[in-house]
Amino acid sequence: MRRWLFLVYGIGCHLLFLAIYAWLAAFVGNLLLPTTIDAPATGEPLALAVAINLGLLVAFGLQHSIMARPAFKQVWTRYVPKPIERSTYVLVSCLMTALLIWQWRPIPIVIWHAQSTAAWWLGMSLFAAGWLMVPAVSLMINHFDLFGTRQVWLYWQGKEYSPLPFKTPLAYSWVRHPLYIGWALAFWATPTMTVGHLLFAGVLTAYMGIAAVIEERDLVDLYGHHYVNYRRRVPMFLPGVRLSRPAAESAPPEAPARS
Repeated sequence: MRRWLFLVYGIGCHLLFLAIYAWLAAFVGNLLLPTTIDAPATGEPLALAVAINLGLLVAFGLQHSIMARPAFKQVWTRYVPKPIERSTYVLVSCLMTALLIWQWRPIPIVIWHAQSTAAWWLGMSLFAAGWLMVPAVSLMINHFDLFGTRQVWLYWQGKEYSPLPFKTPLAYSWVRHPLYIGWALAFWATPTMTVGHLLFAGVLTAYMGIAAVIEERDLVDLYGHHYVNYRRRVPMFLPGVRLSRPAAESAPPEAPARS
């Protein structure tokens, strides 16, 4: 019975993510929804709207980063069974995203607006490319492991979870963080940029830059010299643009690999 419950729970969390992802894309793209990122102002003073939005974005970023850290997981899994640890992370992330969308205060002061039809289509095409790139990149590694479905599936089958080996397929052979590139494109590409949208895109882009640095420390600890060598060869965000590193950068002992 426990195996069935974990399987249903994991699949349910994954499906919830897909629904929240579509909701977030429509929210950021000003599509279909009655209230979006650039909706009319709700009446609060500008300073209060900025403060509320900043609080939501900071809470969103902290939850995503803290819950993903190995030290937190060591404590977290004392209370949450390991087979559903990742699914629970996905669930809490979905709830934080829903809170962000629900409580967002639009600040519709226009910074730029596409004046021509061609410029509008260019903005929307790049926007669509970003939102399609995120799931596409996740499929290059292991989408189902990333969202916890593989873990509950293995548990349902009575098998031990086996971490995935280190690999750098497709986009990961060009840059180390293609997922963040997709997110940045999704947030910044728009025919109309408002102050509220700029705040959203700017804060989350800064968060991703900080998160990438922190994540790489964990990846070096996890993968050892494999990740150190990968980091020397492949740039962080822009193909062909690599920050120089000391030639004698050391690596910790190898650890079991996972995605």
